[in-house]
Amino acid sequence: MRALAILMLLALAGCASTSTPRIVNPAADFALYSPDPRIGFEPGFEAYAERVANVLPGAIAKVEAAHYLPFYRSPRVFVCGTDACFKRYVITPRLSAAVVPDNRLILSPNLNGREQARLEPLLVHELSHLHLGQRIGHYHTTLPVWFHEGWASLTANGGGAEYITDAQAAAAIREGRRVDLSQRDTPDVRHRAQAFKLTIYEFYRQSMLLVGWLRRQDEARFRELVLAVQGNQDFEIAFWDIYGTSPAMQLESFFVAAQNGDNIGAVPDTTLAAPAHP
Repeated sequence: MRALAILMLLALAGCASTSTPRIVNPAADFALYSPDPRIGFEPGFEAYAERVANVLPGAIAKVEAAHYLPFYRSPRVFVCGTDACFKRYVITPRLSAAVVPDNRLILSPNLNGREQARLEPLLVHELSHLHLGQRIGHYHTTLPVWFHEGWASLTANGGGAEYITDAQAAAAIREGRRVDLSQRDTPDVRHRAQAFKLTIYEFYRQSMLLVGWLRRQDEARFRELVLAVQGNQDFEIAFWDIYGTSPAMQLESFFVAAQNGDNIGAVPDTTLAAPAHP
């Protein structure tokens, strides 16, 4: 019961990356998209599957490059053309995409409708979560949420963090609302946006900028860190081994730069207008 509650809180916090599957076998709901058997689609929405097929190879390539490793298994992507289909798989149907714990990526009808421009970046974001989940499981407690979400958004060139600008993220920092990198997650406590008095959008953007700062300052050590994480090493221990200090100390220069108004951008700023419901 506690695990279910944690998953529900995670979804309500706005994360579009994991949920609880409500049907174990998807065969009854999805037809195989024959040109690309990695994709299943709700009958009647083959054109949506074709849209996904057009961007899936490039999305996979982006994720594998950002993770410095190939997928452990070929990813499976299922497209729901109706809300009813998506609700059968995902606890919080307001999400636009979700990775369910048995490593299936479910796309909502939103990405074939009012959010169709977000299809490619959100696909990359969720594939990043899926890539990591295949190796260490989803939302591993030794990996802080800020790094988990920031890495996925960075991989997607801002996908998932589009609703806040770098300047707005920096303004929150100057107001004293910033990710506290000294906080460690436990199986029962996950430090997300509310823990730092941030909106979900501010949290995603700050997290992406933090991870991007690490990569920009020293990509060789960043690569070593993420390979260690994907090898199931404890994040904090791996960080100390590689950087010789804590995440909070190493990234203090990021917060100083934000306070000073310096460039903290990790990717081109492609900010979108925030939706009415996250």
